[in-house]
Amino acid sequence: MASEAAAITAPVAGTVVPLAAVPDPVFSSGAMGKGMAVLPSEGKVYSPVAGTVTAQMPHAYGITADNGMEVLIHIGIDTVKLEGTHFSPKVVKGQRVEDGQLLAEFDVEAILAAGYNPLVVMVVTNSADYNAVVPIATGEVGARELVLDVVG
Repeated sequence: MASEAAAITAPVAGTVVPLAAVPDPVFSSGAMGKGMAVLPSEGKVYSPVAGTVTAQMPHAYGITADNGMEVLIHIGIDTVKLEGTHFSPKVVKGQRVEDGQLLAEFDVEAILAAGYNPLVVMVVTNSADYNAVVPIATGEVGARELVLDVVG
């Protein structure tokens, strides 16, 4: 068990959506880990932790935080099918990122116009290493506001 508690900030500004309400069973079931989602009000996604980018696709970013926490940020539902269109990555795999660093920009309106849900999902993929991963925000959030408590 990890012993360190941490708070994680919202990767995007928008409206908080409970993980159970995400229209993708891989996320809503908790199979990928515990977390939350945000319906974005702008197309900028920021790192919620300081660490190393361990996975990078135009629509998804895996970051291993300095404290060992593994965070996945997934932009949109089924947006892998867009093959990178409407996404502008700002980091690469293996790169060190700081808490709050811009990971990517994306065109919310174009993603919607292409028929995809732009919902941004954030999960702690090694949730089992912690006693609890608890959403602490509801309603509207700004990027970088505290949204998850991770309890060691």
